[in-house]
Amino acid sequence: SKGILGEDLAVKYLESKGIEILERNFRHRRKEIDLIGLLNNKLLIFYEVKFRINNRFGEPESFVSAAQQARIINGAEEYIHAINWKGDIRFDIVTIQRENKIELIEDAFY
Repeated sequence: SKGILGEDLAVKYLESKGIEILERNFRHRRKEIDLIGLLNNKLLIFYEVKFRINNRFGEPESFVSAAQQARIINGAEEYIHAINWKGDIRFDIVTIQRENKIELIEDAFY
């Protein structure tokens, strides 16, 4: 499916940037986080992956609604508690268009 392809591309891209992928499709109740990664054992990053064939209806990152951001943040809180994380965190968006244009938006929301 398109979602799995997008996540596979995002994982390869992030790993090439030195990110260790800890989780894919982390779920807690109605909350889902596409990817969770670790940078230099110091920064825990929660990723939303948006894959689009084209941007005719807007840029991929514009499809991350405030409600979706809130669900991701709530899911992140559950994950942080579950692993007893004490370090820094960040929320990023990985956008993919046409399988060849990948962009990372760091600190996309809080």
